[in-house]
Amino acid sequence: MTRILSLAALSLALSTPAAAATWQIDPSHSRVGFKVRHMMVSWVQGQFHDVAGTVEYDPANPAATRADVTVQVGSVDTNEDKRDAHLVSADFFDAATHPTMTFRNAKVQKAKGDQLELRGDLTIRGVSQPVTLVVTGLGQPVTDAWGNYRVGASASATIDRQAFGVSWNDTMDAGGVVVGDEVQLVIDVELTRPVSGGK
Repeated sequence: MTRILSLAALSLALSTPAAAATWQIDPSHSRVGFKVRHMMVSWVQGQFHDVAGTVEYDPANPAATRADVTVQVGSVDTNEDKRDAHLVSADFFDAATHPTMTFRNAKVQKAKGDQLELRGDLTIRGVSQPVTLVVTGLGQPVTDAWGNYRVGASASATIDRQAFGVSWNDTMDAGGVVVGDEVQLVIDVELTRPVSGGK
């Protein structure tokens, strides 16, 4: 009986992720998207294809989550080559001088329902500002066919691009501006780590 209980305990230990483990962002299954008003009549949407980073995550204690994320701004894609070239120029992201944007959170708290609020510093063009990401869907990991744990989550926030020095704009003859100041961030990430990888 003791042997059976010991084997059961070992099986459970091997099938459950260790607490406070380090997870890697899977870039092929993650997306950092955004949308911004265009000429005050429609929305332009885009995404950054090159995202990497780590997340410290304990399924039993989501409030202890810590994230360190880096996005290559040169990977921006709005489905229009000329617009993308303008976005990476000094008028907007200035990718030649500031090739990355980063997010590092310092505080997490529970929000309504299953939501978490990740409060941290978002850095764009070398300017850091506090931002709160509202995270949903962060749940229990699953095991894939290649011996990895996987877990997913979505996050959102609205930022003022002017606060980061992303200030280019132009006025229209009839009034108004070409690009809105508020940018909505929509982020989907998939995190992974080996089952046998420990912390």
